[in-house]
Amino acid sequence: MAATGKKLRLLIVLAFALTALVSITPRFSAQQRAFNASIPLGLPADTWDYYVPKNNPLSAAKVELGRKLFFDNRLSADGSVSCSTCHKPELAFTDGKTVAEGVSGRRGTRNSISLFNVMFNTSQFWDGRVDTLEQQAVEPLINPLEMGNSSHDQVIKRLREIAEYRVEFRSVFGGEITIDRVGLAIAAYERTLISGDSPLDRFVAGDETAIGDEARRGFAIFRGKGRCTRCHSFSEQRPFFTDFAYHNTGVSANHPAFDKLARQAAAAVETDQAKTTIDRLATQEGGRELGRILASYQLFDLGAYRTPSLRNVALTAPYFHDGSAKTLADVVKFYNAGGRTNINLEEELHALGLSDDEQRDLIAFLESLTGRNQVTKDAKEAGQ
Repeated sequence: MAATGKKLRLLIVLAFALTALVSITPRFSAQQRAFNASIPLGLPADTWDYYVPKNNPLSAAKVELGRKLFFDNRLSADGSVSCSTCHKPELAFTDGKTVAEGVSGRRGTRNSISLFNVMFNTSQFWDGRVDTLEQQAVEPLINPLEMGNSSHDQVIKRLREIAEYRVEFRSVFGGEITIDRVGLAIAAYERTLISGDSPLDRFVAGDETAIGDEARRGFAIFRGKGRCTRCHSFSEQRPFFTDFAYHNTGVSANHPAFDKLARQAAAAVETDQAKTTIDRLATQEGGRELGRILASYQLFDLGAYRTPSLRNVALTAPYFHDGSAKTLADVVKFYNAGGRTNINLEEELHALGLSDDEQRDLIAFLESLTGRNQVTKDAKEAGQ
C-alpha cells in the first residue's frame, strides 16, 4: 500500500507539472503562425498576438493593401506626399528631418517618430492624443501641414475612382472603400514593421561577442549612473526601451514662448475654462510645445511627451519631439546637464556628472540597439 501511495503521489506531481508546462507554453494563433517568421530575437513572441486587436486581425491580403496605401502619394491632396514621405524604411521609418514636411513643403511642429515596433505602443503620436494605430493612420490625411486633404470624404472619393483599390477593398473587407477600412488596412501593415535581433539582444541571449567593451560599459551606465531606465525601461516581456509614459524633460523650454504659454496653461487648469483656454493657446506661436496637456488638459502633462523607444535610435536622427538634438552626443549632453528647467520639469531629472569617456560609452551602447530590421520585401524595393 505504501508503494502504491508513493506512485499515486508521483502521478499527481507529474500531472501538476504537465499542467504547468502546458500553461506556460506559448499557444500561437493562426495569424501569429502566419507572421511568426517576422518576430525577431528580443521581442516577446509569446505575447505578440495580444497586441493585435480582435477587430482587426492580420491577413496577408490586408497587410498588402495597407502597404500599397502607405506608399501611395494619391492619399495626399496634391499627390506629392505619402505616409512613407515622413516614414522611410531605410531611416527606421523616420525622415531625417527636424520636423515633418507635408504638402507644398509645409513644415509641421513635431519630429517624425519611428514606426518600428509601433504595434506595441499603448498610445500614438508624441502627445498620445489617440489610442490606436487605426486612429493614427487616418489623422495625417486631413492635417493641413501633412497630407492636406480638407476631409476624409475627399480622400475616399479619390480612392473610389481607382479600380484596383475598389477590387482590393471588396476582396479584403467585403465592401466598398471607407475611411475606417483605410485605417484598418494601414494599421495592419504598420503592425508588421517590427525590429529586433540587435547586438544587445544577442548579448542578452548569451553571445558574449555581440557587443564590445565600450557598449558593455555603456549598458552599465544606462542602467546605473545614467538613470536612463527611469524612462527607457527594458524587461523580457517589454523589451522596448520605453515606459510608454509622458515626461517633461525640458525640451519644450527651448522655445522662447514656452515659459509664458506654460504659465497661462497652468493657470487655466484651475478654471472651468481649461479646455477653451488651452485650445486657444495651442494656436499661438510655440503653442504646440505645451505637449500632452493639449490632449489631456491635465497639469502634470504640461510640456510632456511620450518616451520614444530607443531601438534603432542610431538611425533616427535628429532627436527629441522638435528635432533639436542633431546627434546622439547632443542627446547625452542634454541629459547629462539635467534637462532644461521649467515649471513642470520631471522630478527624476538632475545633472548626471558623466565624464567624456562615460558619455562615449553610453553612445556605444545606444548604437548597439540597431536591429536587423524586419521590413517587407516590397517596402525595401520601394526604396522610399
